[in-house]
Amino acid sequence: MNLKILLPFQIFADKTGVSRIVAETREGSFGLLPRRLDCVAALTPGILIYETEGEGEVYVAVDEGVLVKTGPDVLVSARRALGGTDLGQLRDAVEQEFLTLDQHEQSLRSVLAKMESDLIRRLATFHNG
Repeated sequence: MNLKILLPFQIFADKTGVSRIVAETREGSFGLLPRRLDCVAALTPGILIYETEGEGEVYVAVDEGVLVKTGPDVLVSARRALGGTDLGQLRDAVEQEFLTLDQHEQSLRSVLAKMESDLIRRLATFHNG
């Protein structure tokens, strides 16, 4: 298989000769082998594993994103990715960087929603008054 991991502003990895891929979704981990049917999956923050003959198992921490398999090509599009050899350190990075930032984004969105509703309420009062 051919694996390409895309980030918003760069190509993180472009590998050929990939024999298997393991990715994480909300429903759990699933594996891809070369003859698997085409599919699409929404990825959650976690560890993506791929294996090549030359490199062996390679671990990549990925933020939420999408995996698309079409024929021999597997395309992973994620917001962020980190490579490494120590699985424990990558798991910690996922928990500390990806999940923490998502909590900050959620609180920011909540504050913005409150500001928008307050603005609309004030505009309605101004328009009616």
